[in-house]
Amino acid sequence: MRGQILSFDPTAGSGLISGDDGIRYAFNADQVTPPSSITAGLRVDFVPVAGEATNIMLLAAVIPASGPSATPGVPVDTFDFQKVLFSFEGRIRRQHFWLGWLICLGIGVVLGWIPFFGALLSIALIWPNLAITVKRLHDMGHTGWLAVIPWIAGVVGIGAFIATVGLTAIANSGNWESDDPAMVWAIMAPGFGIFAIVCLIQLGFLLWIGIAEGQPGDNRFGPNPKVR
Repeated sequence: MRGQILSFDPTAGSGLISGDDGIRYAFNADQVTPPSSITAGLRVDFVPVAGEATNIMLLAAVIPASGPSATPGVPVDTFDFQKVLFSFEGRIRRQHFWLGWLICLGIGVVLGWIPFFGALLSIALIWPNLAITVKRLHDMGHTGWLAVIPWIAGVVGIGAFIATVGLTAIANSGNWESDDPAMVWAIMAPGFGIFAIVCLIQLGFLLWIGIAEGQPGDNRFGPNPKVR
């Protein structure tokens, strides 16, 4: 199992390890290999036995290469724009997902005020939106292909909207000339119902990937991005 050293008392030669399973384990320095300086923040691999960590192997400190930590042994949580918004590899935590989502939303709103070219440039936002979605799914331990769910729902919804409203309009073609608002609503209502269902599916998917807890520890997509 892997975990992180929470504390170590060099005088007593003992300390605590926070396992990736969420449980804390006591340990003694004589169980650590290779012999080296033991400090809080180091990642370790160990064997849990009756609430204690044994056969401990030091891995590395959880300190990003982008810069030193303000407090020794405490990692700095940085937002890598290129990795978060443009890469499909690895995992991102919930906080970085929402930050990336808000950035895409803000850019989309600004581009929406630019005629024609704004609409064309908005297409480029598909890439970062997919990137943050795929990496968040990776963090949860799921395949990134699940990111197509809201897109498929949208395409199917548009097709169903056109088909439903079109067939209803054809079936009631003789009533269009009456200019009766109730009749117009009766024709359009099924389409709006489909639109509402699609919106609920897409909103539910967004909340799911934005709120669900990531897998503890490493998984097949990479190390845990969450700073402990």
